Amino acid sequence: MATDLSRELDVARAVALEAAAVVASFQGRPLGVEHKAGGEPVSLADIASSNLIVARLRQEFPGDAILSEELPDNPQRLTTSRVWMIDPIDGTRDFVRGEPGYVVMIGLVVEGRPMVGAVVQPSTRMVWSGAVGMGAWKETPAVRRTPIHPATNDPTTIRLVSSKSHRTDYYARFTQALGITDEIRLGSVGLKVALIAEGSRDLYAYPGGQTKIWDSCAPEAILTAAGGRLTDSDGQNLCYTDLSLLNPRGLVASNGLVHDRALEAIAKLRAEVNASRARG
Repeated sequence: MATDLSRELDVARAVALEAAAVVASFQGRPLGVEHKAGGEPVSLADIASSNLIVARLRQEFPGDAILSEELPDNPQRLTTSRVWMIDPIDGTRDFVRGEPGYVVMIGLVVEGRPMVGAVVQPSTRMVWSGAVGMGAWKETPAVRRTPIHPATNDPTTIRLVSSKSHRTDYYARFTQALGITDEIRLGSVGLKVALIAEGSRDLYAYPGGQTKIWDSCAPEAILTAAGGRLTDSDGQNLCYTDLSLLNPRGLVASNGLVHDRALEAIAKLRAEVNASRARG
């Protein structure tokens, strides 16, 4: 019998909404933006959102481990069966620029797999949530929670959602290989994957190694619960039980129907790059 994660889902949704309200309250106020060692921006809103989420989760689930982007990692999470993974603002660059492509994300890993996720867009109060084995939903302030599923349209016509900040000529070659002509660009990983879960987009592919496990945890849980698929660029499961926080082989999220075609295109492009390097 599947584990009942109803309470975890309800708490994740409610806390993400509360944190999103805190983030939204910073618009028009000094953000105190600084940059981490890797150049990633962090604002006062990131810290406030993280502090609120961590406090609420510790209160509700005192026995669970917590990993937040804005706190030092505690390796004891590797010996814990339940780990909450938090991205207080996914898409901070968009947030700082005053653009809407950012979200608050809370995910729960159980026995190594993402099982619960909540993604909230502060600028619209739009919510995507889901728990594996229970389903996935979308809601807005005006529309009650409704079930969502990935699109089942013609798999030869792929609607791509791609990265805004990680732009290289790779994307041009990738879209050409798959015959993609419909592409939108967003900052937040969570928002991109949520659009696939709800059926608005079909594919997101990022073969690079810069995303972290808090970027993928909540979105993977929601997409899996909705009936989609998320893997690394080799088609393997992402690892959430390693000391490293990176997704070193990138990630591919899809409606499931186009997943294998995307993986084949990535493998072909990788082989071409390797062959070119070998030739000097």
